[in-house]
Amino acid sequence: MLGIQDAAKMLGVTMRTLRFYEDKGLIAPQRVGTTRIYSRREIGRMQLILRGKRLGFSIREIKEFLDLYDVDPEHVEQVRTLRVKVNKRIGELRQQKRAIEQTLEELLVIDQQAQDWLNDAPATEANGKDMTRD
Repeated sequence: MLGIQDAAKMLGVTMRTLRFYEDKGLIAPQRVGTTRIYSRREIGRMQLILRGKRLGFSIREIKEFLDLYDVDPEHVEQVRTLRVKVNKRIGELRQQKRAIEQTLEELLVIDQQAQDWLNDAPATEANGKDMTRD
């Protein structure tokens, strides 16, 4: 059992982050008066939430996944849903990778064209005079 400060420190997040996920219904720490107490279960859920965010899943998708975990004790449906979401994300990332590679290629061509133009341009002084006419 950890307080909010210790839980935040352990997870590498702010206390505000923990409160945010609590407000969204993804975690439900116990309360002792006004103090939030984080159990092993809540810490585990937060680790899954943070991993899901790192992998690019939305809060809604993460919540659906966590809700399945609670409903399906055998975790069969959870794993099926996970596979669907993971494969969708893989497709999105592959598409982004292709777009990034295409953009990099275009930028490299532009850079080379600019360099070639500079190499072929007459040398000029800072004030704009043509140095080749002296």
